[in-house]
Amino acid sequence: LLMIFAGAAAAQSVLDLAPEQPLLPPQQTEQQIVTTQAAGAVLRGLDKVSGILTDLEIWRGETVQFGRLEITLSDCRFPSEDPASDAFAHVDIVDTLSQSLAFSGWMIASSPALNALDHARYDVWVMRCTS
Repeated sequence: LLMIFAGAAAAQSVLDLAPEQPLLPPQQTEQQIVTTQAAGAVLRGLDKVSGILTDLEIWRGETVQFGRLEITLSDCRFPSEDPASDAFAHVDIVDTLSQSLAFSGWMIASSPALNALDHARYDVWVMRCTS
């Protein structure tokens, strides 16, 4: 039981990013990763019914439509030392059919299953940050 709480706390540290603050991935507790804020992100969406993949370029504060989803990007960050290595995007996703919040939180490019959209028809994940 203690290991479950420790794992959840480590995962939470990855998801609670603050601007220009060190990021502590669960597998790295001694080395800190400093992130830089980007102007936007590229997200990839999959319509599971049609099988069509769509790349969505979105800027911070912007909302884009993907099928019946409205996706708003709040923030995108990348490791300052190696910008091509990873991306962390904070998104809010609303299902316009049910008028409900389908997802709100950080998505991580290198670990898309860590904090994923759970939707019957669509998958959305972050590919990279853009400037």
